[in-house]
This record gives sequence, C-alpha cells and structure tokens, in this order.
Amino acid sequence: MMRTPSDDFEYAFGSGKPNTNYLKPPVDMHSLFPVPRPMTEDDLDMVIDIERASYAFPWTIGIFRDCLRAGYYCQLLEQQGCLLGYGIISIGGGEAQLLNLCIREDHRNLGLGYRLLAHLVDIARKHDAGSMFLEVRPSNHAALNLYRHVGFNEVGIRPAYYPGEDGPDDAVILALALDNTFSK
Repeated sequence: MMRTPSDDFEYAFGSGKPNTNYLKPPVDMHSLFPVPRPMTEDDLDMVIDIERASYAFPWTIGIFRDCLRAGYYCQLLEQQGCLLGYGIISIGGGEAQLLNLCIREDHRNLGLGYRLLAHLVDIARKHDAGSMFLEVRPSNHAALNLYRHVGFNEVGIRPAYYPGEDGPDDAVILALALDNTFSK
C-alpha cells in the first residue's frame, strides 16, 4: 500500500482533531501528596520499624496493638504506598491526649509532622475535645518547636517520666486549646 502526502501529514501532526491529552495528568495527582489514613494491624510491622529507628526507648508492637484494640485514633501518613509517619490520640472527657507522633527520619523537616498533627487535631475537634495534651522529652527540640509553633503551651513537668540512658528523663507537659488553633 502506497502512502500519500496526507498520510504523512496525519502521521506527523495527528488527525486534525484537537489533542487534549495534555489535559489529563499522567498520574493521579492526589497520590503525589501525603494522605492520612487509619492504621490497621497489618501496618504494625512498618510502624514498629519507624518507631525503633526513631527512639532509644521505642514503644513495643504490643503497645501499638493495644492502642488499636482500645479504639484510640491511630493514623498513618502515607504517600504512594510508602509509610511516612504515624500519630495516635485518645479522646475522652472533652480532652484529647497525643500519645505518639513520629515521622520517618528521612522525611523530617518537610512539614509532615505539622500535617499529621493538624489531621489529629481535626479528629479531636470532631469528637468535641476542647483541648489536647501531650508529654515530650525536653531534649526533643524538633518536637518542642513543632508543638510551640502551633500554639501548645507548657503547663507542667512530670519528673522522671521517661526511661533514659543516664537515668530517667522528665517530661514537659504541653496543652493546646482546640477552639483557636491552627489549620492544615
């Protein structure tokens, strides 16, 4: 079969119909951004890997399992199937307690802790918590900076609260009023 000049034109420049492929993103744009989702028991191996890599005295897999079974709000932050971090809050009596918040070491200082914390605060608000409390080591400067940046205030110290390399460490108790707090 012999090609004609119009065949060559169509091959080179298309059929003359408008090309709208540029309007369709090559990937789902939502998958490019970290997305929070509930933690399940199937996630615990990945969670415990991050926990152990992040802390000298990590939570055990049993503690995470107990949090899930107790009905605490256990959330993950994930991007394209990759676990970036997790957070756990308990809610009761009009208060929320932030029990754990951790971002993978290779994804820190990217605003992911802020994003996950904002998500946990939203959950607490939806369940009528008026305030959120947490404990943090005085030596955890990155966490203290994040919490103070979003409006947490120091309300006390728990002496000898955490195990430490050279004996127990104190915990700084922080509180945040949820009626006037940051947003995502």
